[in-house]
Amino acid sequence: MSKHPPRAYRNPEFLNGPEARPIRILSEYLEPRARLRRFDIKDTIVFFGSARFKDLETSNAIAAEATTPEAKQRAEMLLRGAEYYEDARELSRRITEWADENREAGHHFVVCTGGGGGIMEAANRGAQEAGGQSVGFNISLPFEQEPNPYITPELSFEFHYFFMRKLWFAYLGKALVIFPGGFGTLDELMEILTLVQTNKLRKQVLVIVYAPKFWKKVLNLEALADLGTISAEDVDLFQYAETVDEAYEKLTSWLQSRYLRG
Repeated sequence: MSKHPPRAYRNPEFLNGPEARPIRILSEYLEPRARLRRFDIKDTIVFFGSARFKDLETSNAIAAEATTPEAKQRAEMLLRGAEYYEDARELSRRITEWADENREAGHHFVVCTGGGGGIMEAANRGAQEAGGQSVGFNISLPFEQEPNPYITPELSFEFHYFFMRKLWFAYLGKALVIFPGGFGTLDELMEILTLVQTNKLRKQVLVIVYAPKFWKKVLNLEALADLGTISAEDVDLFQYAETVDEAYEKLTSWLQSRYLRG
């Protein structure tokens, strides 16, 4: 048995204790930074959205087996969500193909998600189907959100701290597409809009809110402007897109004009 006490950086009791929290936080900055640099990931197109949606094939299979009223209601919701899943998948596939065709020195746009299921899975899946890389910034949760199988393995990350995960979304993101989602998606949308509004992002970022029929039921930012809690021009910090074609056109035109020489 060794007579020497463990070195601090090899002492699990210390590293997992409250005193080492700053070290753990710093690790969630430095390790992703080193790995992203190694794979030359500098520009991302971030997809946000619900983790609860499933692809159309799976949703149809669940609907076919639904017999009780509760099961039929769930199947109906899944089928509505499947439309968004397939749109995210198609948009990611097309934007990945475009990014590979328009790659130039200093800029290569890569799809990035939160690494889980639903819209995140759809976007990683579309990028893989296009033959491209994609990033997954997963978060460890009590109910164990598993990384989806479509993330490029070398670009799959696991975070403990939500705020460090958000940092990487904002730090590399040149455009963000917000699909229908719940609390987490709203949190991510408002985080980005606040950073844009307060000029905390030292770059230009395009924010596309997909499916206005969904989001206008959830958000009424015009009311905030009318009540004076935001400025009238703050409503224009993002753009709506109703179809894959519209989102694709807005993304490619904006990225081309802001970041590519062509």
